[in-house]
Amino acid sequence: MARIAIPAEMAANETRVAATPETVKKYIALGCDVVVQRGAGDGARFTDAAFEEAGASLADDFVATVKGADVLLKIQPLNQDEMKMVAKGTVVASLHTPFNNPLLEDYNTQGLTSFCMEMIPRTSRAQSMDVLSSQANIAGYKAVLLALEHYQKFMPMLMTAAGTVQSAKVLVMGAGVAGLQAIATARRLGAMVEAFDVRAAAKEQVESLGAKFVEVPQDEDAEDAGGYAKEMSDEYKQKQAELIAEHAAKSDIIITTALIPGRAAPVLITEETVTKMKQGAVIVDMAVEAGGNCPLSKKDEVYTKDGITFVGVSNIPATLATDASALYAKNMLNFMGLMLDKETGALNIDREDDIIQGALLCMDGEFLKPDLLKGGA
Repeated sequence: MARIAIPAEMAANETRVAATPETVKKYIALGCDVVVQRGAGDGARFTDAAFEEAGASLADDFVATVKGADVLLKIQPLNQDEMKMVAKGTVVASLHTPFNNPLLEDYNTQGLTSFCMEMIPRTSRAQSMDVLSSQANIAGYKAVLLALEHYQKFMPMLMTAAGTVQSAKVLVMGAGVAGLQAIATARRLGAMVEAFDVRAAAKEQVESLGAKFVEVPQDEDAEDAGGYAKEMSDEYKQKQAELIAEHAAKSDIIITTALIPGRAAPVLITEETVTKMKQGAVIVDMAVEAGGNCPLSKKDEVYTKDGITFVGVSNIPATLATDASALYAKNMLNFMGLMLDKETGALNIDREDDIIQGALLCMDGEFLKPDLLKGGA
């Protein structure tokens, strides 16, 4: 029988929790023992009483929560203080921010078995475990609402006796999961939406949501084997900058989502472009934690400069913690289901499984993805 620990998150802006009463019930049904730190679900509106009713036991602090645990489920990666409190051999599954986490090698040195949830393969079989997609979906929706919070006009067109109010023009940069959800949300609210993506394959999805696809004619393939956008040539970047500047100048709201795994976020909205934008326009930079798609964005700050409002919320899913936690917890349950015996709840890590291989960072004193330590992808 595996003992699963769910601690409270220590990060200041983290309100999510890695399990919910619903998933706790399912772990227990599999034969597991679950311990939850008191207050772990408070930020997501899951009470201690609800966890107890689901069958979990409660612990007063992090040390008591992880004591004797076989598995530790988290949202944010272990920090240095937490790592010292976790016993050697413990299985830890969480987000790891693998491309810029200086502690990756320390997880191995500490003797932990670490699973990086961001590195779950993007395959059909792994869809139900894809935390990046579930959290990006929430972030794309909320990004539009954050923009509306600071945009001082209507989103839809309104025809009134006093005159007609034109619908807002929204430009979404990047048509991955977050971008597509932002497009769908803005369209539902009545905005005119344009979307830009370097991947020509995104065009059909964008247009199916009722938005106009903005693209730079190109011969090179802009999508890597994992389905992510890749670094483009200088010639392409020049054409891209000109096209974006033209469309940004006409936009009321810009939502940027462009990320390249293992690299700083590409600059899409330059300072010069910002000077040409409308007074009252809003930029929500969803890539701010990776440096931002606009150099004027500031991490975890919202401010207005020269009539343009910049929204740099770095952990948008945590602003919708209840549903974000529920989806993350289900992703985690599906992932752990690969390793938990359905009869006994015992833990069995099959390193031949492609999903386990993809997510496993270190085990038995071996760091399995050395390229991450060199700063590679």
